[in-house]
Amino acid sequence: MKVINYLDEEAKVFGSPAKDTVGRVVVGKADGASFCMRVFELMPGGYTPCHSHPWEHQQFIHAGRGSVLRESRWVDFGPGDVLYIPPNEEHQLKNTGEELLVLL
Repeated sequence: MKVINYLDEEAKVFGSPAKDTVGRVVVGKADGASFCMRVFELMPGGYTPCHSHPWEHQQFIHAGRGSVLRESRWVDFGPGDVLYIPPNEEHQLKNTGEELLVLL
């Protein structure tokens, strides 16, 4: 069992083409898990790169407001929302609010 505060995990800063984005692996291979759980923080105006990959995402929005690029259009989200991004779907997230965007 592992019980931690996510802020105790090392923050990886994502450089270009991302902007003002950090991620922390809170559960992963080092824990013996068959999956990777990460917490991302995007500063106001920050964004992830536009990309796709062969695995799916399930993301829970903990705090802040943002938009996700889905099928060439931006979809807004906020606290309590859940995003499902299928494998190989191009996507990008951006913080459109005035507060830190935190998602799991």
